[in-house]
Amino acid sequence: MSAGSTAEYKMKSPKVAIIDYEMCNLFSVNHACLKEGLTPIITRDPKEILAADAVVLPGVGAFGDAMKNLERYELVDVIEDASRNKPFMGICLGLQLLFGSSSEFGEHPGLGIVEGNVEKFPTVVEGRGIKVPHIGWNRVSFDPEEPIFDGIPNDSFFYFVHSYYVNPSDDSVVLTSTDYEGVNYCSAVKNDNMMAFQFHPEKSGVLGLKIYENWKRMIQARV
Repeated sequence: MSAGSTAEYKMKSPKVAIIDYEMCNLFSVNHACLKEGLTPIITRDPKEILAADAVVLPGVGAFGDAMKNLERYELVDVIEDASRNKPFMGICLGLQLLFGSSSEFGEHPGLGIVEGNVEKFPTVVEGRGIKVPHIGWNRVSFDPEEPIFDGIPNDSFFYFVHSYYVNPSDDSVVLTSTDYEGVNYCSAVKNDNMMAFQFHPEKSGVLGLKIYENWKRMIQARV
């Protein structure tokens, strides 16, 4: 692609495939993409997903049910391909599904794209009872040099809704950490072009939308 055509492309709105496997918070993710100048398409068509400039795997609900739906719609290989070859964002359950397994309602295999497992929050920490699920705003700690957090102060608040958290085998993939009632856990991961968040950027106000704005620039930079 020539310098002129590259500049022209960067003026365009990147096309983002939001994967619909019937366990997704599609409206708010779609709205956030539109708000920040992305062109979202809600789809489960493998060809549309792989043709998009970037991909979002959102998700709410139970891990095992989600994996069954991904298999039923023949999306497992598509997600693996997209997560390795184009800008890819996982959100909430979409983060957890990337891991090898989850203990939610029994043991369930995951996509295995990230090594590690998904664990439930303890209900007692150092003799204190804690509320599970973790619902509400909480601080997120990260390296301010990470491009996805450009313009966002470290330890900013983002919105969470979850009872389980990810435990990566390799600390090098940890993008952010969060403390909930004495449990310090990984709240986002990153591996090359793939990143995934336990919190909901699309429900986290101005700073959450800033993540989508930064991601748009990152998508355009890969052209």
